[in-house]
Amino acid sequence: MATITSANLAQAIVKVVASDALPALVGNLVMGNLVNRQYEPLLANAGDTVNVPIPPTMAANNIAEGGSVNAQTPSLGNAQIVLNTHAESTFILPDVTKALAVPDLLRTYMEPAVISIAEKIETDILSLYPQFTFNTAQGGATAFDEARIDGAETALFNAKVPAAQQKFLVVSGTAYSEMRQIERFSEYRMIQDAGVDALVNGNVGKLKDFIILRSQYVQKPSSTTYNLAFCRDSIALVMRRLPQPLPGTGAIAEYVEMGNFGMRVVMSYQPGTLAQQFTIDAFYGVGVLRNSFAVQVQSD
Repeated sequence: MATITSANLAQAIVKVVASDALPALVGNLVMGNLVNRQYEPLLANAGDTVNVPIPPTMAANNIAEGGSVNAQTPSLGNAQIVLNTHAESTFILPDVTKALAVPDLLRTYMEPAVISIAEKIETDILSLYPQFTFNTAQGGATAFDEARIDGAETALFNAKVPAAQQKFLVVSGTAYSEMRQIERFSEYRMIQDAGVDALVNGNVGKLKDFIILRSQYVQKPSSTTYNLAFCRDSIALVMRRLPQPLPGTGAIAEYVEMGNFGMRVVMSYQPGTLAQQFTIDAFYGVGVLRNSFAVQVQSD
């Protein structure tokens, strides 16, 4: 039987805190759960560049009888994602043992810290909208209507987005509300049970091959809101591990990783406050993978 020591007890405390951290992060992400997530448990430094491969374009050749094949030398595409964001949220627990004895109390401390990191990731991804220039932006600074949804789906079809890839339309709260008031989408006589769901439960659901979602972090830098229609391979979220604290510095770290997400939880003692400090942090970069696989859908 292993002997309980202050060292392994401290490590156990960090593991307990870490086990609650990542599910809360994933549960509060919209864009982070939809984009291409590339995670490897490798240590990395600020400014490092991660190369994400993009499949090459190939051409079909009509070979005549007695002819020869047309050997192609495809060039693998490459998107360079710079790891330039180290998001952290820190809080103090005056009595860590009391918090551990009451799980709801620990969750009260934990969730706001984790949600703040989720908000940072969400904002960074949605701030990529100016880089999607291949497709003509749909709509304008007016109320959301059916035509701009139709135009966005047509633009992605013409850009040869694979039919098997799910398409998403992430909009602001105002745009979502305006969609729910479009008669064709919210009346039983128009679309049967789907209309009832939009009217009674408030869920727009799926329209014109888009899964419709809303986010509080859709960008509105001026009078125009920049909603985004896209598929998974248009955007990459790349995360990497942060190093362990130096031995003997009084800090203990635990990694928590799930579903291509990775975070670090660090516990350290603060002699000035006689309390334990917890830092939850994530190291990542976001960037455009395929410019043609997304389109701005503007509204008021």
